[in-house]
Amino acid sequence: MKIPIATSLRGELSVPGDKSISHRSVMLGAIAEGITEVRGFLKSADCLATIECFRHMGIEIDEIKEENRYTGLQESVLIIHGQGLHGLREPLEALDAMNSGTTVRLLSGILAGQSFHSYIKGDSSLQKRPMKRIIDPLTQMGCRIESEYENNCLPLEIYGGKLRAIHYSSSVASAQVKSCVLLAGLYADGPTTFFEPYPSRNHTELMLAAFGGNVKAKVDPLTMQPGAIIYPGTALRGQKLRIPGDISSAAYFIAAGLIVPRSEIILRGVGINETRDGILRVAKAMGGNVITRNVRMEGREPVADIIVKTSKLKGTNIGGALIPALIDEIPIIAIMAACAEGDTEIYDAGELRVKESDRLSAIVENLKNMDVDVEETEDGMIIHGAGGKKKRARRAPGRLGYFKGTVVDSLGDHRIAMAFSIAGLISDTQMIVKDTECVSVSYPAFYRDLAKLANPF
Repeated sequence: MKIPIATSLRGELSVPGDKSISHRSVMLGAIAEGITEVRGFLKSADCLATIECFRHMGIEIDEIKEENRYTGLQESVLIIHGQGLHGLREPLEALDAMNSGTTVRLLSGILAGQSFHSYIKGDSSLQKRPMKRIIDPLTQMGCRIESEYENNCLPLEIYGGKLRAIHYSSSVASAQVKSCVLLAGLYADGPTTFFEPYPSRNHTELMLAAFGGNVKAKVDPLTMQPGAIIYPGTALRGQKLRIPGDISSAAYFIAAGLIVPRSEIILRGVGINETRDGILRVAKAMGGNVITRNVRMEGREPVADIIVKTSKLKGTNIGGALIPALIDEIPIIAIMAACAEGDTEIYDAGELRVKESDRLSAIVENLKNMDVDVEETEDGMIIHGAGGKKKRARRAPGRLGYFKGTVVDSLGDHRIAMAFSIAGLISDTQMIVKDTECVSVSYPAFYRDLAKLANPF
């Protein structure tokens, strides 16, 4: 994909539905009793993989069209015919999670409590991602899980059955691991608790509560770690849900609006859950002109319109408890940091080494190829922005030609592809980003939406 240089970005967008919440709506709708209606569902490759997995277990999932009462436009509504906690059927073939870590990790928690055997596979990228982090707690709960290649990775065979309650402390702050344990806790013989070093995104807890599940926030009295407790024995009931816009998708346009000159972008209906809003906090800490308006609730999720304008950015430090709230946004934050005055240090982000790619290495290598002064560390990086001591003289941030145009290898990672496409908007010569088809994982219409704002694109 050739990325044209943009002279400005202006206009409004409604980014697609939140990927994390879309996954969960299908999973909880499937094991709830009755009909669940989902509006704003993200029809990306990852979320469609979740749908297909549940169809293979006997869940009827339809899509209808209706008129949005606010806009008058046609919108899709996902109809999930839930069969209750024990209504899933043994799949007759492998469940294919494709490239979706969320699918395999959350689904494993549900499968652990079923009375049948299942087999989960994924693509070559997903087969490299660590699954021991869910195998360990599920095994403690009494589930038998086998890694086909005995490497704690996919494919996995799961022999479900009766589960016992556990008290589990995770060494990593991970919403996927937390969600896996909580979903398995629906099938346990007593209350199951989960704790983690820092609070991770809480969409599972919010949605479980909306469906009637008995789940509560909890703090470990010994370690003071945050977490949650779930009590089994409560049937889930089908719901009507509206998925907010994905802040991880909005992040690319937040960054673009800040670094491309003469820009002003309005992003409508974006989820601003406090466990996900790290990009907003960082943008403001860097001096970005970012304003949230029309804050309201969509079900149990806070939503707002976000207005962003071109700004002179400054470096900042990003680590600790902030990392789980922006883990997916670090690639685009690195682009912002490279445009900022001064240094930005990102630390405690070692989790990025086991995503769709080693994102830390991918970010650093591509930034260096763009003539950015950056140092890779074990769990992050140090980016020397325009005012960094080691940076040679170049145009001021926000001016055209800030980055050296080059060929960016996305490594088939959607977040790398989109982040460096934004960088290409202000390169000195045309940027080429390889393997951009991967954006279908989370934002199939990304380049179309970017073209709506760019002048020219």
